[in-house]
Amino acid sequence: MGKQVPIVDYLILDDGPPHLRAQVCTGCGASYFDRRNACAKCGQRAFEPRSLPAEGTVRSFTIVHRAAPGVPTPYVSAIVDLEGGGVVKANVVNVDPDPDQISFGMPVKLATFVAGTDDDGTEAVAFGYEPK
Repeated sequence: MGKQVPIVDYLILDDGPPHLRAQVCTGCGASYFDRRNACAKCGQRAFEPRSLPAEGTVRSFTIVHRAAPGVPTPYVSAIVDLEGGGVVKANVVNVDPDPDQISFGMPVKLATFVAGTDDDGTEAVAFGYEPK
């Protein structure tokens, strides 16, 4: 296996099991995946990194049938409420994109997969959530 790089900065691959890391406002506890100058909720300017839980439940989902050229469809896009707090929008993977196979409140866990490999063998690693 060659080198692996996360497809997004907040997917952490080299610190134990793969997990997501958010920037959490020290004032109100709001979580953000991107860099912030100030919290959109309270205006505080101090943040600390926090690893997010790998497990959660599906709050809402849709089965996507039309996408940009080259994006295989259908797939399941979902909002996942993480155990202990936090919300992530991600695809549900390793499940048939069929309404009988996914449900509101369904327990899920973080899953990583190789999204592509460059000419040097470096793998781009993406994430989704899969049924527990």
